[in-house]
Amino acid sequence: MPNPAPNSGSELTTKPAPARRSETLSLVITGVLTIVVTITLTLLAMTFGGFAAPQSVSTGETRLTVPVMLHLATVVPALLLGPFILWRKKGDALHKVLGRIWAMLMVITAIASAFIVAPGGGIGGTGFSPIHFFTVWTLINVPVAIYLARQGKIRHHRGAMTGLYVGLCIAGAFTLLPGRLLNTFFFG
Repeated sequence: MPNPAPNSGSELTTKPAPARRSETLSLVITGVLTIVVTITLTLLAMTFGGFAAPQSVSTGETRLTVPVMLHLATVVPALLLGPFILWRKKGDALHKVLGRIWAMLMVITAIASAFIVAPGGGIGGTGFSPIHFFTVWTLINVPVAIYLARQGKIRHHRGAMTGLYVGLCIAGAFTLLPGRLLNTFFFG
């Protein structure tokens, strides 16, 4: 059975084995790179400072500023919506609507995180920690992933979106480590 035209949106045709292996390998590489980058940036942020680093919550006070609240208000729905979009049928109208909502949530989350800083701390006293590179990465990759979908490069679109979601989950898990702002907020 032949593969569909690049812009048809159909994912239901059978692909030859090499194409499936290539797609799987692409997703695995994207996932591994996302995990490595996210863990590295999170560890650097915890080591060298930045908002929600251990030294910023050592007083025991929980500082839920407007950027933190906006960040939480967009990241939680993105975390919940992500698996639903990734596991359901692709290419239909609902996928496109939910995908746009998820992309918007991710962009707002990334923008809000740019305002979550530790004045005088972070890299060179800028207040920005290495985890802010994930912010930039998200702001670049969301539009790129949308562009890839519109160009019919669905395999690459899927890899980019999966990588963004995996990174979101890993970054979220690291926020609950002891000494971090959310850990202090939720667990005291």
